[in-house]
Amino acid sequence: MPVIDRIAGYADELTAIRRDLHEHPELGFEEVRTSGIVAEKLKSWGIEVTTGLGKTGVVGVLKGTKPGRTIGLRADMDALPIHEETNLAYASKTPGVMHACGHDGHTTMLLGAAKYLAETRDFAGTVVFIFQPAEEGLGGARAMLADGLFDKFPCDEIYGLHNSPYHAPNKIGVKPGPAMAGSNFFDITITGRGAHGAMPQASKDPVVIASALVGQIQSIVSRNVDPTKPAVVSVTQIHSGSAYNVIPNTATLAGTIRYFDTAVGDLISERMTELCEGAAKSYGVDIALDLRNVFDVLMNDAALSDELAAAATPLVGAENVSIKEELVMGSEDFADMLRVVPGAYCTVGHAGDVPLHNPGFVLDDGILPVGASLLARLAETRGAAA
Repeated sequence: MPVIDRIAGYADELTAIRRDLHEHPELGFEEVRTSGIVAEKLKSWGIEVTTGLGKTGVVGVLKGTKPGRTIGLRADMDALPIHEETNLAYASKTPGVMHACGHDGHTTMLLGAAKYLAETRDFAGTVVFIFQPAEEGLGGARAMLADGLFDKFPCDEIYGLHNSPYHAPNKIGVKPGPAMAGSNFFDITITGRGAHGAMPQASKDPVVIASALVGQIQSIVSRNVDPTKPAVVSVTQIHSGSAYNVIPNTATLAGTIRYFDTAVGDLISERMTELCEGAAKSYGVDIALDLRNVFDVLMNDAALSDELAAAATPLVGAENVSIKEELVMGSEDFADMLRVVPGAYCTVGHAGDVPLHNPGFVLDDGILPVGASLLARLAETRGAAA
């Protein structure tokens, strides 16, 4: 029986798993219940399980009936600090926490692939199922790598996917080479001197300084970065003050930098540092910049991107598989794993029409067998590859 048909028979079970995970979301490095369910399911299917990698990560290992290569399949498990507004019967029961990015679906898809492969065992080599915590900017991939993920479970190739409400159902797309942006996060603290709002001459107003600094930061991309190299700098937070008639002592800014060329990321970081130092000297205040790399540029192996597309074609038809050209400014810490092991990462379209990271986001459960089948087929085809 074709993989897509067999896994379609799991649809009700997969939907139940996904909705249970959705109802009980957990933030990064707090996925205790989620990882427990994952480990229990894998063990019940006869898969060797290791827990606690990267704090709450889970790894399953399954050997096929024939010799072959080792293929890694990865899904993320964490939710977001968002209060759900879907009114679903299975909406989050945890106030302020929601699976608004569909990681509950990714976890379920990988479980579906694991169930199928464990039942059939009709594949060559070994499959390593990687359930990763804390993808949403907390460094879950790096935590698993630091705990020796690929030292303990060496892989020849690795694959992952992400649901997409921006593409039609069953549309699978992969972009060879740089596909998703690298990202730095920054926090800037301006320490001036507070005063009465009616007597600004007695202050060193951090609000004015912060406002000026925002404009200067926005000039970095437009005036320092080669316009043929995509980059974004966004100030996304400004915090200061607590009263109408008080000039505060401090103001803080925070935001993100996105880039596809590490040299561009370094240039933006250098310019931001110089602007903060210059503003501190100009205004006679203290400005502290905390700038940290959070995501690497996601680089899909070109040849393995083609192999992923080839594996997807029998599942959804050639008309629904695309080799994409567009870059995505969003970031994904699967990039850290791809720096160690070659592989590819794709999108799987579904019928949801609300953007990711939105309190009204709804994942289309109909896509669960498609994602699970793609992961399973990659294990079957790539494990036997010469």
